[in-house]
Amino acid sequence: MSNRPCPRVLGIDEHFFTRKRGYATTLVDLKNHEVFDVVLGRSKASLDAYLKRLTGRDQVQVIVVDLSETYRSIARQYFPNATIVADRFHVVRLVNQHFLKVWQQHDPEGRKNRGLLSLMRRHQWRLSDEQRINLDRYLEDYPVLKVIYAAKQKLNHLLLLKTLNRKTAKRKLPGFLKLIEQLSESPLNKLANTLTSWLEPIVAMWRFSKSNGITEGFHTKMEMMTRRAYGFRNFENYRLRVLTHCGWAGLAHQ
Repeated sequence: MSNRPCPRVLGIDEHFFTRKRGYATTLVDLKNHEVFDVVLGRSKASLDAYLKRLTGRDQVQVIVVDLSETYRSIARQYFPNATIVADRFHVVRLVNQHFLKVWQQHDPEGRKNRGLLSLMRRHQWRLSDEQRINLDRYLEDYPVLKVIYAAKQKLNHLLLLKTLNRKTAKRKLPGFLKLIEQLSESPLNKLANTLTSWLEPIVAMWRFSKSNGITEGFHTKMEMMTRRAYGFRNFENYRLRVLTHCGWAGLAHQ
């Protein structure tokens, strides 16, 4: 098992193990939909020894991470030839979180309305005509919020683009940069700073379809395994159980 080559398309994310041992890091082969390994810890110091002896690190082509500065730093240091791609779900969620905070500032009472909250969270192109009319009627009373909502929809539309060729992605980039510049002069200026900091990994999303949604699915399965076992005390036993149920097929063929 120690000589297994690292997958070419790798997803990295954290998940909770136990209160005493803390978090663990999951490495997933996103191309073959298999867990490659599970390592205790989520800091660079705790993962250093494991990553240094990892076979085929220089052959990894793509690494998908959420907006974690630690994992981005790890990807840059230990996988020098890989393109870092931001996880689409986490980027879109970040945009919605910032928007909801601004909405809270403009209308605290409206933020408590569950029906309205559902409309605000959803993509505009998925609303029915009636829902769109109701939402427009509400936004008319909040001009600033209306402008920010429109900007959020444009931003999410760009963030959801994938499998674009290089030429098309290059054509989309100026509009994306202009939108970020507009956000920097609005109440969403903190969001604009984060998007600027993660610009390259976010733009790289346009070229790829893989995301850590596969990893999150494995995390759900791991949580179910832990519940059925009433928890694990020994991490190595937990790791072998995960590989058996989520990645053993890949090991058996080696």
